[in-house]
Amino acid sequence: MSAAKTMEGEAHVKNGIIRMILAVLSMVVNVIIVVLIAFYMRNVWAWFTTAFMILGLCVVLYIYGRKQTASIKMPWMLLILLVPIAGLVFYLMVGHNRSTKKMRQRYKRIDDVLLPMLPDNEKEQAALEKMHPYAANIARYLKKYSGYPVYHNTDITYYNDAADGLAAQKEDLRKAKDFIFMEYHAIEDAESWHGIQDILEEKVREGVEVRVFYDDMGSIGFISTDFVKRLEAKGISARVFNPFAPGLNLFLNNRDHRKITVIDGKVGFTGGYNLANEYFHVGEPPYGFWKDTGVRLEGDAVRSLTITFLEMWNAIKGNDIDDTDFDRYLRTYDHEAKDPGFITPYADSPMDNIHVGEDVYMCIANSARDYAWFVTPYLIITEEMISALSLAARRGVDVRIITPGVPDKKLVYNVTRSFYNALAINGVKIYEYTPGFCHCKMSVSDDVMATCGTINMDYRSLYHHFENGCFMADCQAVNDIKRDFEEMFSVSEDVSEYYISGRGKFLRFSQMLLRLAAPLL
Repeated sequence: MSAAKTMEGEAHVKNGIIRMILAVLSMVVNVIIVVLIAFYMRNVWAWFTTAFMILGLCVVLYIYGRKQTASIKMPWMLLILLVPIAGLVFYLMVGHNRSTKKMRQRYKRIDDVLLPMLPDNEKEQAALEKMHPYAANIARYLKKYSGYPVYHNTDITYYNDAADGLAAQKEDLRKAKDFIFMEYHAIEDAESWHGIQDILEEKVREGVEVRVFYDDMGSIGFISTDFVKRLEAKGISARVFNPFAPGLNLFLNNRDHRKITVIDGKVGFTGGYNLANEYFHVGEPPYGFWKDTGVRLEGDAVRSLTITFLEMWNAIKGNDIDDTDFDRYLRTYDHEAKDPGFITPYADSPMDNIHVGEDVYMCIANSARDYAWFVTPYLIITEEMISALSLAARRGVDVRIITPGVPDKKLVYNVTRSFYNALAINGVKIYEYTPGFCHCKMSVSDDVMATCGTINMDYRSLYHHFENGCFMADCQAVNDIKRDFEEMFSVSEDVSEYYISGRGKFLRFSQMLLRLAAPLL
């Protein structure tokens, strides 16, 4: 029986939800208090109103001058000008998206140590340029702006169902000899995780070092606050990313959305799925068939996944005991790839102003000759990405996007649909996956290149979260991903025409408002 179905398991989930509610209520109360004080001050001292208006104008000018897309800047500017007091408070909590100076310094320090440990792989880059120049351009961009190189001596296996990926993952976990690293946005204390934890506990008894790292917000409804203590009592090292606590936490908006498993530095897994029952069809499906995907890497490219994990593990808190010897996790292993494609595992971080995830998607659209297909659970994008996708379609590229036919969050689902018209009128085909909720985040283009990872096509993934992905070219996995897209199209509904001409005036107006408010969510 799963823990989620026992009294203990129900208590864990209940406690997590109560903690989330209390934290949200605390933040709301904080905002109300600040707003009320401001309104009181405005009524008592006339000059306060003028001062606040000047402050609001200064913040609007600051937002206008930021190196940020207009799609994100304009809604905040309008909100602050219309309701200065509430708008300013809300912007500082949600929109400012600037971590503390100490946090940025910690990430810079660890990146300055870890990223130079990645190889240059100039020969691999040159080989890709000879075969596929457009794919090589993206690989070159990833090396220059994220620090992650392209590899050749790596096998990559694609799983069109998260359940198959989990089965392969557990099989490799059982073979671990040295260390296991696991980093996930969400972990649910239920059957799927218990099967993994049993293996991890066995490995600890064999002397394998095991580390588990998860995002508090992503897991808050799934586990209790003593989850870390229970893991550590079993010999499993565990850390929590950015705990969700009452108060005005300006770093709260940045979450760890990555999904990574590394085994001995030889084998790695990533993709869209978290370690929760719904991803693996366990129990009653709340949103129909849950579609998710992942990839397995074996070979040199696993080094990049290891670096990505070590970055987060060592940067999150200043008072943790961090690693001093990275070499033991970054050894070189003999491996001869059976299907040596070109692989670039990469990471994206909100600690800088470079939006790697968004840039890769736009580069794929810009370089496509025949087709560029995308799948995402949420479609909430900037004008720049709309232009890139639309231009590709207008020059004759078959551009298609798959989104869920069954929503997991109705508000976000309606916001997603508000973006259909701007794309469809320019020739981009929009499909809704009818069997259920489609959570995978992938792209494929021209039978040459593809991506699979954690990066949704929405503002949260592209601008606020820590993310990771895998860019691949000239390998069997690209063909497997294309085949999976074709299968998804066969069970999806093409809604493009409806969103070009079939919407009523009220729906068009409401979706216009949703698009305007999208960056504020």
